[in-house]
Amino acid sequence: MDISDLRDRILADDRRALSRAITLIESTRADHREQAVALIEALKTSGREAVRIGLSGTPGVGKSTFIESFGMMLTAQGLKVAVLAVDPSSTRSGGSILGDKTRMERLSRDPKAFIRPSPSQSHLGGVARRTREAVTLCEAAGFDVVLIETVGVGQSETVVAEMSDLFILLLAPAGGDELQGVKRGIMEMADIILVNKADGDLKPAAIRTCSDYAGALRLLRKRPQDPEGFPKATTVSALHEEGLRHAWDEMMTLIKWRRENGHFAGRRAEQARYWFREEVRQGLLARLATPDARTVMQDYAERVAEGEMTPTVAASEVLRRLHGEP
Repeated sequence: MDISDLRDRILADDRRALSRAITLIESTRADHREQAVALIEALKTSGREAVRIGLSGTPGVGKSTFIESFGMMLTAQGLKVAVLAVDPSSTRSGGSILGDKTRMERLSRDPKAFIRPSPSQSHLGGVARRTREAVTLCEAAGFDVVLIETVGVGQSETVVAEMSDLFILLLAPAGGDELQGVKRGIMEMADIILVNKADGDLKPAAIRTCSDYAGALRLLRKRPQDPEGFPKATTVSALHEEGLRHAWDEMMTLIKWRRENGHFAGRRAEQARYWFREEVRQGLLARLATPDARTVMQDYAERVAEGEMTPTVAASEVLRRLHGEP
């Protein structure tokens, strides 16, 4: 594969080249991984930057409907929008349903939009391991906004927060009980809470839910990266396309304030450190996937199961052998 040619085509906003590049970085083959690293390195000087928005919410809250309506509003303003939608993977085949293009039919036909479903590959937080690199590719291709949709809500949503400039939590009216057990952690990460389906008979409930969460946010400790009034909650109706422009204005207000006060660049620098450590950690874990390592692991697992060794002692011996120690 000619990496220089692929780079040039991506910079020229060739959608086929972008899709091919994302397929390349998602590949687990060693030769593909080398090419992917070379491509990312070749694109790092593009100087292009997008607003990265992570989006999460409970199942059935209307994430796909929101993304389509929100994306259509942004493209109508002349902005180029990329959607990286992470779908649940099969534990058997590693594949996924990848149905987002059918759920976002209007947006998928918009020439200013690009939708790329990816399997989560059982990664913690429902974010494909290489989604961060896919964001980099979309930025190099000249997209103004990159939306990262995750599988669902959980404590592991810190993963998407570590690759986004804004983390948006989408909720349904009277749906607070669905967040019990994870509510505080999610709310501490969320920059803006959007209560969807604020229309028809559900509108009063949506307003009450929004008020409840706005009150809860005020009780949380104010974060240094937020201006007065943030984080905040507001209502939207993705179905009727109401409140979307206001939500976008709030997002841009927060982004502008963070840029002017040095938090934007600082946050991205901290994210780079996080992903450096993550790559090292994943590289170390990959050593356990070699045939020799799997054999050693299986041998010690059997000895632990039979009571010959404790898990702690067995783990210490495995690690010592992996490091080449006698």
